[in-house]
Amino acid sequence: MAKNQVEAVAEALKGKVMAQVDKSKAVAVKEVAKVKKQLASTYATVEGYAKKNPERAAMVAAGIGAALGAAIALLMNGGKKGKK
Repeated sequence: MAKNQVEAVAEALKGKVMAQVDKSKAVAVKEVAKVKKQLASTYATVEGYAKKNPERAAMVAAGIGAALGAAIALLMNGGKKGKK
């Protein structure tokens, strides 16, 4: 192939790729908006539950915090028990 033909094919391919990138961006923007809407709804539901059941919500939050703390400690220690 001549240099001009290669450049023409490259330009055509670039156009197709950019069109697909634009389509993908549009889909991603729609999905992000959908997730934000779902998170807002879930947040409102959790907030309402926490207002109706503050003691239970505090216990759940403490349990989640303890589990996350244990997981972080395990990761920081490299999962090695008793080795110093």
